[in-house]
Amino acid sequence: MFDSLSDKLQRVFKNLRGEGKLTAANMEEALREIRVALLEADVHFKVVKQFIEDVKVKALGEEVLTALSPGQQVVKIVRDELVKMLGTHPSRLRFANEPPTVVLIVGLQGSGKTTSTAKLARFLTKEGNRPQLVSVDVYRPAARHQLSILAKNVATPIYEGTPEETKPLELARSARREAMQSGRDVLLVDTAGRQHIDEQLMTELHELKEALNPTEILFVADAMTGQDAVRSADEFHKRLGITGVILTKMDGDARGGAALSIRSITGQPLKFVGVGEKTDALELFFPDRVASRILGMGDVLSLIDKVQETIDQETAEKMQEKLLGDDFSLEDFRDQIKQLQKLGPLGKLLDMMPQMGPLKELKGAKIDDKEVSRVVAIIDSMTPKERRNHMLINGSRRRRIAKGSGTSVQDVNNLLKQYAQARKMMKSFTGQAGMLGKKLSKMKLPGLPGLPGF
Repeated sequence: MFDSLSDKLQRVFKNLRGEGKLTAANMEEALREIRVALLEADVHFKVVKQFIEDVKVKALGEEVLTALSPGQQVVKIVRDELVKMLGTHPSRLRFANEPPTVVLIVGLQGSGKTTSTAKLARFLTKEGNRPQLVSVDVYRPAARHQLSILAKNVATPIYEGTPEETKPLELARSARREAMQSGRDVLLVDTAGRQHIDEQLMTELHELKEALNPTEILFVADAMTGQDAVRSADEFHKRLGITGVILTKMDGDARGGAALSIRSITGQPLKFVGVGEKTDALELFFPDRVASRILGMGDVLSLIDKVQETIDQETAEKMQEKLLGDDFSLEDFRDQIKQLQKLGPLGKLLDMMPQMGPLKELKGAKIDDKEVSRVVAIIDSMTPKERRNHMLINGSRRRRIAKGSGTSVQDVNNLLKQYAQARKMMKSFTGQAGMLGKKLSKMKLPGLPGLPGF
């Protein structure tokens, strides 16, 4: 996500920091490079023009040119303007005064509406809401069937309709009535899409809007289509009045032009981003965190959120006790890896770490998640005694473990070496961590449960 843009901007800032003094001339050169980087990232040209003008006014001010660290000042200005471009504050869903809150999900065919509807249902359930689903796409039975399957996956009720209900309005009204009667507080309406915007589609959506009076009209756009997604969102907003955007396939978009353009062009906030195919791969959009990631500062707050909602606190505390002691076994090593796997692909976790200072070597690091699973398989092939006491594992045992896990003796040797190194590192690190922990506790910073040795 934003990899290409992030690399180019970091190069610009590195050059600025290398200058002995910031001048109007070298600032102009930096702004030219930033402009090119944004345009190559497929950011809308009007957005780029306004962004560069805003940065230029602030960066060429007397306060910046005479600052002790003008390069850092410019980085701060660019970050602030990126946050402003992206929306300043996260935009959460609004809810009606009286339930059910109706959320209309709209967009072109193939943008990911149906999957996003199910993802949103799962998200709302985790937030403590009681959503209900309905598909009013009467033209594509496959779309309604898909939502029905996804509804089961996310454990959310869906209104299937009766054979007599063949019109979108009939289905939507019946679904709202059922939601009220069953105590559901949110009704998510998955609407029909087209390959392009046409009058029939807009007429149908207008009728649904007037009949249901939705609190939110969310436009679903495919990030991979770049400026086409922005143009479609703008057209939908002009003709329907959308209240926000869900941008899908953000994990596969290295440029990020749609995300950076959509709010400035439509005037409506980017509310959610889809970052994977699974139903839990929907995230709130935080402008400040995204701006930090673009500039290589990482997104530690999102990492903390992910850890706190995924890692079991009690398990993490027990693991910490073992690390502080001298009984960190191969069994614990395996359990630690499994805890990390719950957080998702490890490469994505590294992307959230700051790509600067002592952590800059993490950038571009390739982590093979299959290799991680292979490590777990090797440890699982050991006996309980071997997992508790690795000193028992001699040559013949190593051959047996390799055969049982479908790996080689060399793989087993490498694992035992990695385990020994991790154990040694943990022993030396825990003393330093204890001192650091005391300092952090005085600062009242949010904790990061789990992840020992990460």
